[in-house]
Amino acid sequence: MIGTPELIAIFGVIVLLFGAAKLPELARSMGSSVGEFKKAQKESEKSLKEFEKSLTEPAPAKTRVQETAEKMGIDIRGKTDDQLLDEIQKSSEKPKEVSEP
Repeated sequence: MIGTPELIAIFGVIVLLFGAAKLPELARSMGSSVGEFKKAQKESEKSLKEFEKSLTEPAPAKTRVQETAEKMGIDIRGKTDDQLLDEIQKSSEKPKEVSEP
């Protein structure tokens, strides 16, 4: 644990390094840094709670577009319904390959 003599020595070194005029500016920047750190910490805790909540909740039901795309063999992971509709339309416009006997 840091005692009083150590704190005085640290403060003296800071005054010598930065000068007395720069101390208020240094304190403000340290304060804003601590505030930003706390803000980032709260945000990460919030996202962690949302992630844990998503693990415990059941997955949302698939839309009809997603079901149709899956039946057609289209990968639905990470795609919106609009993107899937475009892929369904493209695959339905492709001419079917006919194998000759």
